Amino acid sequence: MNEIRGDRQYAETHEWVLDNGDGTYTLGISDYAQESLGDLVFVELPDLGDLISSQEGLCVVESVKSASDVHAPVDLKVLEVNESLDDEPELVNSDCYDAGWLIKFNADSIDGLMDSDAYIATLDLD
Repeated sequence: MNEIRGDRQYAETHEWVLDNGDGTYTLGISDYAQESLGDLVFVELPDLGDLISSQEGLCVVESVKSASDVHAPVDLKVLEVNESLDDEPELVNSDCYDAGWLIKFNADSIDGLMDSDAYIATLDLD
């Protein structure tokens, strides 16, 4: 069963964004996305300070099945990357909403993202 947390905003491309309450945000991929990808074996994260436009490739997650781009859901500046993923990319599979986060960023706005109910409605959960 896919866990979709209600405290996050979601993009149609299966990224989640959590407001950290201090003007920064944390981003990862949803449980639906990590389950679809399969066991991750590598995560290529962006560099600190990178400015990434909405819908551009932010990083690459590689599984035993394929490699997939993770897209920036908004215009953002990378403040921190989850360096634990260098040695343990499987954290995205085992704990995608907490230990398996990808980046922390700042942005002028996260308007346009979906709440959990709207995101669930886009998923094919049959």
